[in-house]
Amino acid sequence: MELIFPIKPFKTHGGTDVPHVKSTAQIESAILPPPAQVVLPMQQHVGAPCTPLVKVGDTVLVGQKIADSSAFISAPIHASISGKVSAIKKVMLPGGQYTDAIVIDSDGEMKISPEVKPPVINTPDDFTKAVRESGLVGLGGAGFPTYVKLSVPKDKKIDTMIVNAAECEPYITADNREAIENSWAVLSGIYAVLDLLKLERVIIAVEDNKPDVIEVLRKIADSKENDPDDRVRILPLHARYPQGAEKVLVKSCTDRNIPMGKLPADVGCLVMNVTSVAFIAKFLKTGMPLITKRVTIDGSAIKNPQNVIVPIGTKIADVIAFTGGYKSEPKKILMGGPMMGLAIANDSLPILKQNNGIIAFDEQEAHLNEPSSCIRCGRCVEGCPMNLIPSKLEQFSNAKNLESLEDFDVMDCMECGTCSFNCPAGRPLVQAIRLGKGLVKAGGKK
Repeated sequence: MELIFPIKPFKTHGGTDVPHVKSTAQIESAILPPPAQVVLPMQQHVGAPCTPLVKVGDTVLVGQKIADSSAFISAPIHASISGKVSAIKKVMLPGGQYTDAIVIDSDGEMKISPEVKPPVINTPDDFTKAVRESGLVGLGGAGFPTYVKLSVPKDKKIDTMIVNAAECEPYITADNREAIENSWAVLSGIYAVLDLLKLERVIIAVEDNKPDVIEVLRKIADSKENDPDDRVRILPLHARYPQGAEKVLVKSCTDRNIPMGKLPADVGCLVMNVTSVAFIAKFLKTGMPLITKRVTIDGSAIKNPQNVIVPIGTKIADVIAFTGGYKSEPKKILMGGPMMGLAIANDSLPILKQNNGIIAFDEQEAHLNEPSSCIRCGRCVEGCPMNLIPSKLEQFSNAKNLESLEDFDVMDCMECGTCSFNCPAGRPLVQAIRLGKGLVKAGGKK
């Protein structure tokens, strides 16, 4: 049966209306000059950390692979500047865990490695191997190694690719700018995946509060020259957070429900971030692996909010200094947006592959009221896109009740933060649930 394209998005459960704060949406991305030093943690993806392939004192070149892992779920790491390895040391990641990191001092020359050359692609297997060698992970924030998504098991049939250009998180506009500034790469990357995996249709999902993105992508997707077989369409989505979450997106675009514990591939879908898709096109053309990242720098403490394309591993402080620095003392710095981002201790941490924004708030915006008692209003339940009961999960997490946490499906929480945002009592629901998930991972029965 031939698949048809939806005329409008399908109804989804839960979600919330968040402020549409997108002050950098119309500002062209700036390019940060190579920094004096980069710090490249070995854990910049979901899965196994990498092991350094270089040692202190080695000279490295731009695009050179400097770390890798034999684990299936992992992604290699490449030098984002040329120079000398000055240290391999432990660094703390935003989540609090420690990992090794390779420190490179720049030689100021940005010499490109001879390893950098366009891959030769003849089969789907060649394609997935090339994507793995590129070091690509989900650039929307999840950090899942992309080649794993593209390694579709033989018992699964993928017919639909959903390109996630929703970008529902407040402040963040990195994907927005990618679509506008590199629309050619978006469609080229889409067709590379579409043809090699023999997909039937591609739906580019964009929230309807981004008319400029919809317009530029529709121009290329509706073009007979660019999309001769009419296999790519734009689907404007209702602007409602967390519209860009994978399971919500699949429901909105196809009306398919991903069962608990399953993945989009289990219902015939492949979901890829729009910047990830565009990167594939550029990688196939140039062979340059993932060494740069566009990040949104914004928030009430930032002097000149903008998107900046930076070498991965650049210290956050260097990026903020490039934009003009702080206009007031930051009381909270987030790696990511205000809904799903993680608060970090200071701006000395490096930009990681999966970072899409650094948000710095002044004292007024960072202030949180003291939480009060739960009033059992049910807003957390009403807003949860996964149909969970966040108030119960908070209670079980605080009590370290692992059995009840598992019985109430704590691991299905996507940590979108809708429950905390909706809670009139200001309870830290998602934070408690995140801790509860950690307890289950450490000692759960399932």
